[in-house]
Amino acid sequence: MLYAGLDIGQKQDHSAIAVIERHNLYRAHQPAAFHSLAVRHIERAPLGQPYATILARVRDVVRTSRTFGGISLAVDATGVGAPVVEMLRAAAPGFGAPCEIAAVTITSGHREHHARGLSSVPKVDLMAGLQVLLESGELRISRAIRDSVHLSRELTEVKGKLSSLGRIRIGADGVGEHDDLVIALALACWRARRKTIGPSPLRLPGI
Repeated sequence: MLYAGLDIGQKQDHSAIAVIERHNLYRAHQPAAFHSLAVRHIERAPLGQPYATILARVRDVVRTSRTFGGISLAVDATGVGAPVVEMLRAAAPGFGAPCEIAAVTITSGHREHHARGLSSVPKVDLMAGLQVLLESGELRISRAIRDSVHLSRELTEVKGKLSSLGRIRIGADGVGEHDDLVIALALACWRARRKTIGPSPLRLPGI
């Protein structure tokens, strides 16, 4: 099964989608154990692209996953993302392949919560999870995939800053920079490390 993350953009932000494959280790008489993640696809949509067009693109990506048995999609439901989540859920039966949709609100808090089909996840935890996977070598990104150059640049630009209120702000450092591809990838990785939507079995350190 594949896992995907969808970051919903606004007027000044791109929408982006990332698709990863989870690899497990299998041993006799033991449950499957996590081994690594591999990025299979990542792309950034043009600025101002209508949500209906983004939905159609997600449908195409899901359809290509048919031979893998389906896909689990974590969608940024923060702000304008909420209506898109409902559009995706309504359209999912027509995607041509099984598609689980997990709505995620990205917060500035310190704890992860799950209620009524919505997960609230601190941005610092999403970024920390991605950081741990990259540093451990458990996340592999091929330079041959689409937008890999943009992703590499975003990964170097995203930084954590301490605000005057004592909160950590995570985002792209610099005028005109974006973090949409990083967010999409972080959402996909977050979902791939969970068997179900609920409290994480893996506690990740903060940044």
